[in-house]
Amino acid sequence: MPHANIAFSEFADSHDSLLSSPLPSYDDVQNAFSPLILSASGWRKPFAESGADEDPSPTIGKANTVLAVHMAAAFAEYLHAKTPHRKPRIVVALDSRPTGIQLADAMCRAFIASDIEVHFPSIAAAPEAMAYARSFDGFAYISASHNPIAHNGVKFGLDDGGVLPGQEVAILIKRFTEACRDPGTVDKANTLLSACPRDALAAVRKESEAEKKACLEAYERFARTVISGRDEEELIQPFFELIRSSARKLKESGTPLSVVADFNGSARASSIDKSFMESCGIGFFSINSETGKIAHRIVPEGESLSYCAEELKRLRTAGSTAEERNTVLGYMPDCDGDRGNIVFWNEETGEAEILQAQEVFALSVVAELSHLFHQKIIARVPGSPCEPPAAVVVNDPTSLMIESIAEKFGVSVARAEVGEANVVNLAREYRSKGYIVRILGEGSNGGNITHPAAVRDPLNTLFALLKMLIIRDDADGPGLYHLWCAASGQEHLYRENFTLNDIRKSLPSWVTTSVFEADAMLRITTLDHGELKRKFQNVFLREWKAKKDSLAAEFEFADWTAISNNGVTETRGIGDFGESGKGGLKIQFLDRQENPAGYLWMRGSGTEPVFRILADCRGTDVSKERRLLEWLTAMVLEADREIV
Repeated sequence: MPHANIAFSEFADSHDSLLSSPLPSYDDVQNAFSPLILSASGWRKPFAESGADEDPSPTIGKANTVLAVHMAAAFAEYLHAKTPHRKPRIVVALDSRPTGIQLADAMCRAFIASDIEVHFPSIAAAPEAMAYARSFDGFAYISASHNPIAHNGVKFGLDDGGVLPGQEVAILIKRFTEACRDPGTVDKANTLLSACPRDALAAVRKESEAEKKACLEAYERFARTVISGRDEEELIQPFFELIRSSARKLKESGTPLSVVADFNGSARASSIDKSFMESCGIGFFSINSETGKIAHRIVPEGESLSYCAEELKRLRTAGSTAEERNTVLGYMPDCDGDRGNIVFWNEETGEAEILQAQEVFALSVVAELSHLFHQKIIARVPGSPCEPPAAVVVNDPTSLMIESIAEKFGVSVARAEVGEANVVNLAREYRSKGYIVRILGEGSNGGNITHPAAVRDPLNTLFALLKMLIIRDDADGPGLYHLWCAASGQEHLYRENFTLNDIRKSLPSWVTTSVFEADAMLRITTLDHGELKRKFQNVFLREWKAKKDSLAAEFEFADWTAISNNGVTETRGIGDFGESGKGGLKIQFLDRQENPAGYLWMRGSGTEPVFRILADCRGTDVSKERRLLEWLTAMVLEADREIV
């Protein structure tokens, strides 16, 4: 298994300089602190010493080192409170960003000095590190996800493999902020670094290779549980035997299944992807496979996926083997490897095409709900809810397509505010009520979370789609796609030699704004989002009165309701739009039968200095979504201008 070994000599020595003069000033630390975005989804900012977004330098500088030390110290205090009778044991891992090594150095020293037992597998994909952390007391994962290369930060979690919920992160943010604002912040950080025994740091360094091996092994075991949907090995093993035998039949028929990855130098390049796929009988190819060599823009959206699409087309059209010529899917993860959006081969057009994030999630939902029925975990009498009850949990800007899909299976949909932690915690609430929640996630951002995982993972997304393609009709009953066609009343669409494009075309028709397009990110001057939404309410009510008839004619919008999402709480029918505060606000439109027909949505980003907006519209007409988004943009900007 390839493993990107960090420069351990740098790890041992890189922050000794903070222990000597000149120390950073208090003002230096405050200037370094000011651009930090602190949220449940992660703490992040440009950590390259220059502060420039695209600076590939590994150097973070002394002021940022002080921040890193206090980040670790805040989590160490939190862990000691959680485990008062023993020494806490944690996993510290990082993605492949240049500044990760110096952040890891500072944080590991601070953890060790704070009497925390550190296990350091070095560079590891986020799902990999978080699977490993299930055997410890928690994790600190150093990453800035999809942000530009000079950005970095950290996510904290416990032994459930997911990031801390918002109310717990708030405790850490308070402690960390107080420590950074303290007049003695520099001296306290320096004292903590000085208290780290060099032999203890050397031991962490020495064990890193063994930790990485154990991390990969734990991840593979956990991946088998997640993908199969089974807890017991006696049930997991038959599932993978079915996958291998079905893949072998496809190969014998001359149509083997293969996938291609554009790793883009991410942490996934040193993970289990290749060996795991091949162990299931699926061919695997990759580009940009050297960990740390980031070849192009990190965010796995839009043009970033074009490189994977080009390689998929090359394999299909110029491949020298049957495996190459039958590559059906491609994916590109972000830097921490917890999200991988998809490209696919469209047999009708003869092109490699990029799936939209909302489509990826919708296909995954179809696959995993079909899989629950295939495994006979849930069942349904037509026209009634499934038994036992099941739900899909999503964030509030996920397309209403998910309600259309879930309804076909008799499954509920629950919505939380944007943020992986919010979605994971709402899913836990529903499980505590007796619901089966197999799949959850942020459809607006791509990828999915498949229980018992508590973080997105491209392997789980890929296998959702691959299960649809591999598990076909046999003597024991219909395959996954056939089950979906039957549930959705589209039996006429089913054919024996179906493709992923056939499955895609069977999805309910909705058009949704991509969160990563420029038009979805507004720059506003108002800092009080509650006040902005109150001003927006006045504008919207005026506009609705003026345009109600034309909206009904063009979009079938007959009525609307306002919905707020704050944390795990959704409140429908709010009378004051400002009640949503910094959470999500949605204007959901209804047709004459009171069915959802579209929405307008807004929320300030918790990880970037932008105000996000989206529109969702039933049907296939992209121009309608464009008009809704333009309307929403004009209303938000007008509301912003009205605030002095």
